[in-house]
Amino acid sequence: MEKISREGKEAGQASSGKLSGLLPVGVFLLLFLGGGVWLKDFYAMPAVAAFLVALMVAFLQNRKLPFSQKMEAATRSMGDENVMVMCLIFVLAGAFSGAAQAAGGVTSTVNFGLSVLPPQVAVAGLFVIGCFISTAMGTSVGTIAALTPIAVELSQKTGIPGAMCVGAVVCGAMFGDNLSVISDTTIAATRTQGCDMKDKFRENIRIVWPAAVVTLVLFLVLANHSQYAVQGDLDYNLIQVVPYLVVLVGAMSGLNVFFVLGLGTVLSLAAGLITQSIRPEDLFSVMAKGADGSGGIMGMYDITVISILVAGIIGLVKLNGGMDWILHAIGKRIKSPRGAQLGIALLSSLMDISTANNTVAIVMAGPIAKDISQQYGVPAKRTASLLDIFTSVWQGILPYGAQILYACAGASALGLTPYQLLPFLFYPVLMGLVSLLWIFFGSGKRSGFPEKAGRKF
Repeated sequence: MEKISREGKEAGQASSGKLSGLLPVGVFLLLFLGGGVWLKDFYAMPAVAAFLVALMVAFLQNRKLPFSQKMEAATRSMGDENVMVMCLIFVLAGAFSGAAQAAGGVTSTVNFGLSVLPPQVAVAGLFVIGCFISTAMGTSVGTIAALTPIAVELSQKTGIPGAMCVGAVVCGAMFGDNLSVISDTTIAATRTQGCDMKDKFRENIRIVWPAAVVTLVLFLVLANHSQYAVQGDLDYNLIQVVPYLVVLVGAMSGLNVFFVLGLGTVLSLAAGLITQSIRPEDLFSVMAKGADGSGGIMGMYDITVISILVAGIIGLVKLNGGMDWILHAIGKRIKSPRGAQLGIALLSSLMDISTANNTVAIVMAGPIAKDISQQYGVPAKRTASLLDIFTSVWQGILPYGAQILYACAGASALGLTPYQLLPFLFYPVLMGLVSLLWIFFGSGKRSGFPEKAGRKF
């Protein structure tokens, strides 16, 4: 992949690349977005199928080159070290989430949080619990699925607007989506940029924490006079919560991600055995497919295959001059590292708006963002954070995104529509605004690179 990248850069210095090299990307967007509009369902066209067709189109391009050279470019890119490490982490993250789910960790964590929160801060509490669970679990959709029923119950018993309650859940879910060590977006962002998970986490958290604080204050003010006590079973077992705490603390302390995920999986299995949530004969099956048969390692198959297919497409797009065209188009408008960061933010935003999948968007934008950051001396940890942040910004407010659709489906008893949630999705919007302020006013010496570093494309 490094060889192909060098060849692409040399070609890019001599020419502005070829727009036709981006045809496979256009084919994917046409199939994915076009199919969604035509069928009125943005998930009717499986992303993996659309990417496979795009890869075939990439192979059919540029008939002047022998097929063997195209295959070499595609497979070299697919077998890149970062791509393979990313896939391995996806597998380990799946094993942990499957084991933790089967052990009852999600239920215990949610019940524990609700048991210790005063009723006056119930809505803000949903946001806080969502932040914790999404950071520990690494899945925004999983967090929304776990907390939305509680948000619905809170609304029905207190009269607090359902959109506010469910909006608090979505905001909390998006907090951990771009911070968790086992989130597929974080894994994709760090691996495509070649930076350490701990460095990206520390860079990421110092950028977004003001947005989280302001969001918390807004929910406290808006629901200040609510009186609510959760009815029903709130039993929890701290043993089942421990694996999430270990993964969270391990991620924050900078331990190796493989060690953290492995330890979290072992502790989850042990917790399941101790609490008899997992039978000894099911130890391996819950890692493979979770408690309900649809999670675990199997739940990571799609994104793993997509990552490999996208890497192959990127290799061919580079070979056909598509990357050089993008770099030239963005680069001629970039004059400084600050401009490079804005370009990366714009690129990741457009990718997520187009695909409605922040992990796929990062995998697609990552190689281009890496080239831009290297040209202008932007640290890899900053680039990874920008990719993760701005795809999460849009993923948290897109009416056709999985997160909003899952939230509305879970709150069907309230009859909510995606557009009713938008006014209460404070965190994604604030995260984007704070990140832009950070780019404009926090890009100096504290960022580790000079303002006038780099050169034009």
